[in-house]
Amino acid sequence: MTLFWLRTLTPSPAETSATDAFSKPLLVAIIVVGAAILTRVTHLVVRRVVRRLSIRAAARPSRWWRTRARYSDFEVGEVGENRRQQRADAAARMIHHLFAVVVWIGVLIAVFHILDVDAAFFLSSAGFIGAGLAIGGQHKVNDYLTGLSVLLEDRYGIGDEIEVDAGLPSGVRGIVEHVGLVSTRLRDGISTVHLPHGALARVRNLSQEPIETRLAIHLPADTEPGEAASRAADTIRELAGTPHLTEVVLVDDISLATPAEGVDQLEIKVKTAKPLSPAERETLVRRTEERLSAQDS
Repeated sequence: MTLFWLRTLTPSPAETSATDAFSKPLLVAIIVVGAAILTRVTHLVVRRVVRRLSIRAAARPSRWWRTRARYSDFEVGEVGENRRQQRADAAARMIHHLFAVVVWIGVLIAVFHILDVDAAFFLSSAGFIGAGLAIGGQHKVNDYLTGLSVLLEDRYGIGDEIEVDAGLPSGVRGIVEHVGLVSTRLRDGISTVHLPHGALARVRNLSQEPIETRLAIHLPADTEPGEAASRAADTIRELAGTPHLTEVVLVDDISLATPAEGVDQLEIKVKTAKPLSPAERETLVRRTEERLSAQDS
């Protein structure tokens, strides 16, 4: 009886092999199915999070995720909502694919370990193939990273009209229809153009407009209004790009309203590539007033 119980507690090599032959494939199947479910759930979560971020950026811009340019047809109403969702879905799709690649590489390593397969043997045997794939795939990786930066930096998005060089004599001008993993699809009115993201290093976005900001400048006493307005405009041009105003990029000319007699305040309209922060506005107004006062003293 004692010998029987010992044999039960200590299975034979044949029984161990039979158990492994059943449990290892089952474990591999569980890992593969779990990875498939994980990538699917992750895709839904990432898409929802990115959509929430895009809505939050439009309603309450933050410093790290905000639209830095205004569009000729401002993103409001149903058209604006569709536009935001398309951009959010494109960004979520790219992030999801990157996560899925990492997950499936981990699954492949885990399967090799469970099945006691020497991964080094396969890697060394496929060394030449791997080197060829690495050389050929480096451009795809570059296109992928460029496309992700395009969406995060808001260079252009679905629905924008852009103009690119793309190595062609006359360039390409069209409407962005789709932003994929490694390429962008444009419609130029005649045909559809597919361009890799790497070819879109220099893009002219025709749908983005400069931001107009009104600045109220207090003029020194006993100053001729017309001359003061001209000097204020010249001063603002000189201040753009100086310390604490390094991100202020003026677009087009400065519009100014000559104050009436007896009014010591001048209204200036400046157009910039992105919205001025409250600190930038305060610094620009203060330094302009200081220079005008110094010139009159």
